Amino acid sequence: MPAPLPYGPDAIARAAATILAGGIVAVPTETVYGLAADAGDAVAVARIYAAKGRPSFNPLIVHVPDLAAAEALAVFDDDARALAAAFWPGPLTLVLPLRADAGIASLVTAGLDTVAIRVPAGRAMRDLLAATGRPLAAPSANRSNGLSPTRAAHVVASLGDDVPVIDDGACAAGVESTIVRGREILRPGPVTAAMIGSLFPEGRDPGERRVTSESGMAAQTAPGARPSPANGGIVAPGQLATHYAPSKPLRLDAAEARLGEWLIGFGAVAGDDTLSAAGDLVAAAARLFDALHRADASDRAAIAVAPIPIEGLGAAINDRLARAAHR
Repeated sequence: MPAPLPYGPDAIARAAATILAGGIVAVPTETVYGLAADAGDAVAVARIYAAKGRPSFNPLIVHVPDLAAAEALAVFDDDARALAAAFWPGPLTLVLPLRADAGIASLVTAGLDTVAIRVPAGRAMRDLLAATGRPLAAPSANRSNGLSPTRAAHVVASLGDDVPVIDDGACAAGVESTIVRGREILRPGPVTAAMIGSLFPEGRDPGERRVTSESGMAAQTAPGARPSPANGGIVAPGQLATHYAPSKPLRLDAAEARLGEWLIGFGAVAGDDTLSAAGDLVAAAARLFDALHRADASDRAAIAVAPIPIEGLGAAINDRLARAAHR
């Protein structure tokens, strides 16, 4: 299978054959390009970790075609079903108790008794799920801790020509899925705290949990809530302090460029590139990693990014930038 191969029936058929033979394939989703393998095949999943250089304690997201397939792998409560009904198919990952008979390779869950699972909306991943008939583990298709890929060219630049790629253009959302455990946001993303909070009005029950703040950095909880894992172990993908990082130093909240910096602008702050001159957070999220890839490939020694508002989708953008800037 050549890389990249334009999206279409032939690409899906060849990718499905590769996966069913125990191989790995890079495939676009609505969020970013993922590196997919059969989630029940331990050897195939190990190939994902090897290709990415990913630490084995960092679990993977399992992609399935629908709620019924998800419930065959994980135990759902009423909250989880409400979230699934509202946001699946779409960029929401739920961390749920793993069923004993799920048949998921332990490498996928990093040995945890929970599984991160979602029903994607992107056509290429949905076609691949249908063609394989298997749950697919699929982290972002890039070297571990590197910039996430939102185009096929990003995948090739990071992983080389050995990994086959389905090319379906730029990803629509441009940032990874929101990850939720219970009502707690473990990683902010396109499904915002406000969107989730609208499903669970506060005050129904004195002991019920509340959704995290828009920053997504620390959970705001009522009595009975589990604490955020931010100060504990890794329980879901995307929780490493250093993640999504370019090779060059990254400075945040920059009003202007310093000598030797490539400035990524937003709103009124112009730059060498811009996430959105109009201050559109949806457009900014879709362009974020593409802009960081261009900045990293420039002849400048460092990168600066203009301030991004924290509300709504800005929480996800700021989360990725904070991890990218962490050294």
